Amino acid sequence: MPGEALLRAAVANNASWCDAVCRSHGHPGVFTARLWISARHALTFYPNAITLSPDVTAPETQAGQDPSGPSAVKDSFARLDLTSEGLEPVFDAEWIARLPAPAGSLEDDLSWDTVTDVRGLARWESAWAGGDGAGGRLFRPELLADPCCSILACRREGALVGGTIAYTAGQVTGLSNVFSTGLSTGRLWASVVQTAAALRPGLPIVGYEHGADLAAAQQAGCQVLGPLRVWARGPAS
Repeated sequence: MPGEALLRAAVANNASWCDAVCRSHGHPGVFTARLWISARHALTFYPNAITLSPDVTAPETQAGQDPSGPSAVKDSFARLDLTSEGLEPVFDAEWIARLPAPAGSLEDDLSWDTVTDVRGLARWESAWAGGDGAGGRLFRPELLADPCCSILACRREGALVGGTIAYTAGQVTGLSNVFSTGLSTGRLWASVVQTAAALRPGLPIVGYEHGADLAAAQQAGCQVLGPLRVWARGPAS
């Protein structure tokens, strides 16, 4: 898959994942050729609009939204200035991809399994959230029944030490919510990439990261595809 097509696939995959999360909370989004929009939800970490084309305009991202209320936009191509819409930049990141490769062998003391029940999901989310009691609030049980979604837990000697979510759509597997509670970032990403390759063999792995996670993903064989920027108005900013 050429670089531009891979970038578009990464963007579309991420929009499908965000739609799955919003849909599980009763706020399904609407897809057009240019945008994904779920204007009415107020979920933490999830945008109300995602650009699917680099020529989307600032006003388009605000369709159906209360101009005085909270709003978040993922500018997938880092092309927009949304200050005129009352939004502020939250963070910049880079889309990443790893082309299909044979799955390597995992380190002997690490194992991965798929979360399959509500209790396991609550434990996984609590670990992802840093143990602050947020388990079960954002990632709904409906995701466990989604055939595109695999919520993955990394264990060492039986203890949960990391995790990620793999969402397969549009001929790629998107990685998100990568976290560690007991592994170095580099070791975690090497294991995440190997696990995703074994889970969905033959498919490119995509996602977006910044900071130490971006560096670790590149070390694990991911290439940078292009920038994105998240904007928000209200508490998220």
